[in-house]
Amino acid sequence: MTVPSADTSAIEPTMVDEWSLRYDGFDPAREGLREAMCTLGNGYFGTRGAAPEAVTDGTHYPGTYVAGLYNRRVTRLAGRSVENESIVNVPNWLSFSFRLGDGPWFALGDVDVLDFSQELNLRSATLSRTMTVRDTMGRLLRVEQRRFVSMADPHSAGLETILRPENWSGRLTVRSGIDGRIANSGVERYRQFDEHHLAEVTTGRPDGETVVMAARTSQSDITIAEAVRTRLTGTGPVDPERRVIEEAGFIADEMSIDVKAGESITVEKIVTLFTSRDNSISEPLAEACSHSARVGSFSDLLHAHTREWDDLWRGFSLEFEGDGITTRLILHLHIFHLLQTTSRNTLDLDVGVPARGLHGEAYRGHVFWDELFIFPYLILHLPELVRSLLLYRYRRLPEARWAAVQAGFRGAMYPWQSGSNGREETQVVHLNPLSGRWIPDASHLQRHINVAIAYNLWQYYQVTGDIEFVANYGAEMIFEISRFWSSMARYDSGLDRYEIVGVMGPDEYHDGYVGAEVPGLNNNAYTNVMVVWVLCRALELIDILPEPRCSELRERLSLDNAELARWEDISRKMRVVFHADGIMSQFEGYENLAELNWEAYRQRYADISRLDRILEDEDDTPNAYKASKQADVLMLFYLLSADELGAILKRLRYSFEPDIIPRTIDYYLQRTSHGSTLSRVVHSWVLSRSDRERSWEFFEDALRSDLDDAQGGTTPEGVHLGAMAGTVDLLQRCYLGIEARDDVIWFDPLLPTEVKSLTLDIRYRQRWMNVAVADGTFTIVVLEWGEGPVRVGLDGEVVELYPGEQRQLPLWSPI
Repeated sequence: MTVPSADTSAIEPTMVDEWSLRYDGFDPAREGLREAMCTLGNGYFGTRGAAPEAVTDGTHYPGTYVAGLYNRRVTRLAGRSVENESIVNVPNWLSFSFRLGDGPWFALGDVDVLDFSQELNLRSATLSRTMTVRDTMGRLLRVEQRRFVSMADPHSAGLETILRPENWSGRLTVRSGIDGRIANSGVERYRQFDEHHLAEVTTGRPDGETVVMAARTSQSDITIAEAVRTRLTGTGPVDPERRVIEEAGFIADEMSIDVKAGESITVEKIVTLFTSRDNSISEPLAEACSHSARVGSFSDLLHAHTREWDDLWRGFSLEFEGDGITTRLILHLHIFHLLQTTSRNTLDLDVGVPARGLHGEAYRGHVFWDELFIFPYLILHLPELVRSLLLYRYRRLPEARWAAVQAGFRGAMYPWQSGSNGREETQVVHLNPLSGRWIPDASHLQRHINVAIAYNLWQYYQVTGDIEFVANYGAEMIFEISRFWSSMARYDSGLDRYEIVGVMGPDEYHDGYVGAEVPGLNNNAYTNVMVVWVLCRALELIDILPEPRCSELRERLSLDNAELARWEDISRKMRVVFHADGIMSQFEGYENLAELNWEAYRQRYADISRLDRILEDEDDTPNAYKASKQADVLMLFYLLSADELGAILKRLRYSFEPDIIPRTIDYYLQRTSHGSTLSRVVHSWVLSRSDRERSWEFFEDALRSDLDDAQGGTTPEGVHLGAMAGTVDLLQRCYLGIEARDDVIWFDPLLPTEVKSLTLDIRYRQRWMNVAVADGTFTIVVLEWGEGPVRVGLDGEVVELYPGEQRQLPLWSPI
């Protein structure tokens, strides 16, 4: 076999323009990365960019995932039963192959590949592949394929294949089917667990051009049904010989036809996919069959699909000048993958945002705190989508209440990892691939997930002014989260302070004290300060809510004045630990930890981003050192403005000197390994005003983290949606200085020197606005839609702009 991928340049993606990414040549070692980056989805389901002829073989990993579709399996491991819930890899609808005469079914490894190119078009959300191959008999075949997962019809997707014999005539056979012989095996470290989620796979043929498959998940009892309709056309009338191939867990439509050199045949494959979780259906298989019979041709579906993407891109427009097309392309790529995971098709679904998208099986498809980096971006473009995603948390409020009770607390304690019903899905052990040991996992102690939920609720309200949502859903969640924190806080009479003990912060390297019998840390600064922020928002809600609803809610929750007084007291007496030099301590005792010899570890290891695994392999622990995986204390500067943080510390009777922010950033930056893609996003943000050059370096690193698989093998298992959204939000909220508070949208723009101009559209209080920074001028236009003014703030001044009005100002000049 000859495959044109011998030199590295052949396998690196080519930036065709700011909307297209092309891979030339085939590189087995990086095929998993390419499959993840070329995933297509529509918010309802996503399909990895695996080759249609591919099966799971160590190089390829076909995968299709339906939003919110989970299943649980129990495995005996190390003498204990371990139950894991995972997003399910459903039957592979993409399965397609061909053969020349009586030769073998097509596989890249069995032919000479004379040319090969795969292109992802972000504007139209299509993936195309072209190649010319030569078999062992010297026969040349030109292959052109393109596919889409319909954004216009969330239950449909299509694959079109054009086959043209170049130097031969004869028999050509194609096979188009559905493959249910699959398991969740896309993450190597999970393979010791039972990952066979499909049971009772059945197949059938309802008509002469369609094959179907239905499968049921083994525990959650969800039925997945797929109908595949295959049509074959040529330059003239064609009448292929058809037969059905049925094997255990597999069905295909096999068609044979005589072809002539230079003449093409086109094979059109359309899939319709339904599950028993869907709304407004009777039975998924019947629905898939009827929908298959009704949908139009590949061209019809593709036209509607691209039109829907055109509408989406208008709402997420971003014009960026500077630094070449690479940055613009990757920004579009990040928006693209975000919208493929969660879109308008998600509005009626009971789903959250899986941290790794619908692109793979890492983190088992669970919902984490990554939405803290995703929602603030989405709110300013598609707020109704964020409203729907917040309802995912509201529907799991009863489970969060029960979790709090089981842990000995009150209120609602949301899980660090959430899946189907909102129970804690965090693993109890995790594998260190360096040492091969299974390590106890205490990350469920990251109770700060409750801060993230409250923060997103508040951001949604500030941007939309949706008091109806707050009154009916949001306030109840914030009150119950506040109640949880109040019950977790304990009063120290000697200090006259409240403390929170037994938690983990965002850092994740530190999960306890060396030698302690139980995991957990005391007085994590990020947690304690943000708890005060949450309690203040809860108290503010008492005044914001309409009186009848406030009284009703307080009565239903038994929220009396004494409890509110305790919230007030905690919000003024929470303990925050500081080092002797005034630096805010990551947690109590952090200052006394040993300094790590960073230079020695960098010399010894090529990559120290996962320092926790390196130290454990050396029979050591990061708990002994001043070393962080990602931003922890610095998350405060990411979420809160300097004024907000200063106000909280003043409320707590702590001093807040102007130099404390840069000194704190510098202190922790020197002690962070950036073992998370989110870390570079946060550090870029917090440095954006004080060290613009270094901020841009972190931005560029974050920007390429998935495209380059910067973490060495994690992206093939699924993209990092939080980092993707975070990079775009850096341009949006950070560089434009956007902050929504007190019924005003504030701007404080400061572009990096690499960015010559920036223009984007945002939504605020049901108004579309066009915002631009160019040539030292800030311009805002309230588009002619809706009634009433928008209150806009810049440099401490506020003006009201009505639809159709424009304001153009020199930067940093008062309005």
